[in-house]
Amino acid sequence: MDNNMILHRVLVRIAGWAVYSFFTEVRVIGGENVPKHGPLITTATHHNMMLDPAILSVAFPVKRNLHYWSKASLFANPVVKQILLSTGNIPVDRKSKDRQGLFKGTFEALARGSAVALFPEGTSYTEPHIMQVKDGAAWAALEYSKWARDHPERAAQEPVVIVPAAIVYTNKSKYRSYVIMEFGHPITMDPYVDQFLSPGEGEPRAAVKRLTRAIESQLVELTINAPDWDTLYAARMARDLLWEDDKTLNRDEFVHISQTLVDLFSTPYVTPNIVSIKRHLLEYYSLLQSTQLTNSVLSSLPLPDTLDPHKPVPLPSRLLTLLILIRDTISCLVRLPFFILPLIAHAPAYVMARLGARLVEDEEETQAQNKIIFGLLLLVLVYAAAFFFLWAFLWYTPVGALLSAFLVWLFAVYHTKLVNDNYEHMKRLEAAWRVLIGVWAPKKWEYPLATLQQYTTPRTPPANPWITGTSTSRSESATPPPTTISGANAEPPVKSGSRKRRPRSGRVMRHVLRARAEAKAALASLFDQLESGAPDRRIRASTHLARQYGGGVDDPKAAEAEDQDGSVVPPPEPVGWRNAREVVAFLKKRGARVASLQKWVEGDWAMLNSEGEMSPSEDSDTGGDREDLVFIPSAH
Repeated sequence: MDNNMILHRVLVRIAGWAVYSFFTEVRVIGGENVPKHGPLITTATHHNMMLDPAILSVAFPVKRNLHYWSKASLFANPVVKQILLSTGNIPVDRKSKDRQGLFKGTFEALARGSAVALFPEGTSYTEPHIMQVKDGAAWAALEYSKWARDHPERAAQEPVVIVPAAIVYTNKSKYRSYVIMEFGHPITMDPYVDQFLSPGEGEPRAAVKRLTRAIESQLVELTINAPDWDTLYAARMARDLLWEDDKTLNRDEFVHISQTLVDLFSTPYVTPNIVSIKRHLLEYYSLLQSTQLTNSVLSSLPLPDTLDPHKPVPLPSRLLTLLILIRDTISCLVRLPFFILPLIAHAPAYVMARLGARLVEDEEETQAQNKIIFGLLLLVLVYAAAFFFLWAFLWYTPVGALLSAFLVWLFAVYHTKLVNDNYEHMKRLEAAWRVLIGVWAPKKWEYPLATLQQYTTPRTPPANPWITGTSTSRSESATPPPTTISGANAEPPVKSGSRKRRPRSGRVMRHVLRARAEAKAALASLFDQLESGAPDRRIRASTHLARQYGGGVDDPKAAEAEDQDGSVVPPPEPVGWRNAREVVAFLKKRGARVASLQKWVEGDWAMLNSEGEMSPSEDSDTGGDREDLVFIPSAH
């Protein structure tokens, strides 16, 4: 069916090399929902520019070739047309007022039993939830169903189905992060096609809207959706504290775990001190962003805790931080001989990838793409040079060419196998060095609270002009009153377009460690109150999670209506809820270290005072106006 898509296969192979060199793993879930044969439209989320189609094509189940829409005007030149067709592109004439003409190329591909991939959100963007799902995929599927009824001799034997696909990134701009791609249940046209073919006024459009909502519903269930950035960031920070070693978090349940935490922090007044809890989580998250550290790396350092109930925050001792630095330095030096050659060979690619990301610093959805493109270009040059060097060493013989190609391939595999472990150790070494500087630096070097404030508010991505509507930048409950900005079009307190200078380790590291302790205590307080509270306490939940895990859904009885301009207005969304204790049990069952978090607070909620700095009296002039975090001990 797609035997002529030679260039498509070549591009998919190159994309595969690029994707698996940047990401640690692409986890595919629900591959059994993708039919092996027959006309198929897959509707995927679009949050990472060129990487989304690359990942979709590389990891698509049963190795089906995918077709993508392109402007019909690009097919005017015969040579370009053959190239585009060979790469799997389908001409779409957006100027055509006749939808049968608009989707002519799509019909031809579906009639051959091919798979077409569409991104119904219309553009890639970075937002805390799905912002829009357009009607193009629904129109294409229903128009094809109509065309197939009118031309049964030309259509495929099987009816067309739509399979939603969610591409979720654990950290979409970071090297060696993970990708989860989950496929939803196939959507058949049977519930919609009769209404679409109905002669009644507005019926076809109503059928399209219903189908679009079905697609959107599945995409929402397969992704992580938060009402605002503060809630999403607080949930991320809580997840990182509960699963300090991210390798222990089951990728198959990453979305459900993350959405559960988002729902938890979306619940107003879930505990009396929820505002303080979110604020502490957000401050720690922002400081990690500003210092380019991760909680996983900090938690891997055996920082000491000393029992002193009169001081609120722990700090590592000077001597132990020095020992940690020496240990991690030796650990890196032991591994270095095995990794030195791949490190030197790939160093230009690392540097160029970083430079490429800086070109689009305010566009998170484009950073990984630039890292891969810039890095791949350098790697092509490096590997080509290595190949010709080896081939010259082997006297340019045919056997030498094969051997050189094999050695270069083996070298690339060797680098990929070793890079994760060495990358983690390098990050640990850097963190140990920065902690050492922060702890040994004189107290007078510390940032005062007024200066620190610019680093304790998380940055939010700028609004995308190509999407309808704007998400709320800040959660009103988690933002201090002086900087609270509400409204759909509110600007974040710290503008995303202005790059914040990375703070010096000697001036901010103590604040990072204090924020870490406060965030852990805050999170322990939250879970202790949820476990010891009323047995019937409810928290807000996404409707699909509420139904799946024994909660409930309050479904408002309101019918679909039309507004004044005749457009279809969907009924109010149902509201889901789950039992608070069930949520805690759900997280514990999946590896959340709630018990160890509470044990840490009960046993070590104290401050290690190196030479007596940061005593309560000394800190009163800077922190006296802040809301205190109160740990509520367990009642059982």
